[in-house]
Amino acid sequence: MAIEDIGLADPEALKLAIATKDAYEMLGSPEADLAIAQTIVYLALAPKSNSVYTGFKEALEKAKKTTNLPPPLTILNAPTNLMKEMGYGKNYQYDHDLKHCFSGQNYFPEGFSREVYYYPKEAGFEREMKKRVDYFSALRKKLHPE
Repeated sequence: MAIEDIGLADPEALKLAIATKDAYEMLGSPEADLAIAQTIVYLALAPKSNSVYTGFKEALEKAKKTTNLPPPLTILNAPTNLMKEMGYGKNYQYDHDLKHCFSGQNYFPEGFSREVYYYPKEAGFEREMKKRVDYFSALRKKLHPE
């Protein structure tokens, strides 16, 4: 439930569920029974989002249908001179060296349009994730107006 039903709406839910499992393994019943009860209440009251779950399923399906498409040469390492001559790694921008720590480069295969798979909900921590998605989308448009 902490992963599939709550997800990034409350990233603490998974940590708490794992900590509860660990507490139960270390303490056993009846001492850890209260930890289980607390976690049940926490998970029941946590904001819910399956946005990562549904986006991940969609991305996996797309990946299965497009495994024949090679990655763009820009993101491939060029450990040999021949690979450099072929364009491997050409024009790669290292995000950490850039002003916004973000290049906005397209890492999808050639002929594959940039697709979005994660649509954060207005629930819990996903509100913050939505701000980040919106920020990077706007920055990408600014850096690469097309």
